[in-house]
Amino acid sequence: MKYEPLQYNKFYHIYNRGNNGENIFIEDRNYAFFLSLIQKYILPISEVHAYCLLKNHFHLLIKTLNFENKILYKSFSNLFNAYAKAINKAYDRNGSLFQDRFSRIQIKNDEHLKQLILYIHLNPSHHGFTTNFENYNYSSFNAMMSKAKTLLKRDDVLELFDDKSNFRYMHYKRQQEIFEKKSELYLE
Repeated sequence: MKYEPLQYNKFYHIYNRGNNGENIFIEDRNYAFFLSLIQKYILPISEVHAYCLLKNHFHLLIKTLNFENKILYKSFSNLFNAYAKAINKAYDRNGSLFQDRFSRIQIKNDEHLKQLILYIHLNPSHHGFTTNFENYNYSSFNAMMSKAKTLLKRDDVLELFDDKSNFRYMHYKRQQEIFEKKSELYLE
């Protein structure tokens, strides 16, 4: 598989899933630990704009800061290695936790950026983890809607959608579009 090279000052969709479809998050404390590792390893080298952690995979939307390519890669390597080692130790398992090296796609325009944010936040509904994406605990959607302090680039994300009200509206609009497309498939 060809991987998109990481460059400084660029937006990326970072994602990965469990090896052989296995869960990478076994219990609630795993999600919090993964987020703490993001804070430790990823926030020093990038901004985090959105995320969603699901049982067997995750999505991150980041913007890299001005660091050399090898420093960016090393930070992600440290994140995934630290997490895999902790899970292996805690659950008496061995071997690779993640399917492969982390996948990444560079985001090249604002429209793609907006669509990706919607995709990330709607992912729990899409995969059947919840019927209402707003109720899902392991995504950045609620942090975007909150006034509480956050390490996410909330103001930048909301500005992309004009304001908080339109941010929420666009999520529901996109969810309805997805629902209608699925319904059309059943009618054919």
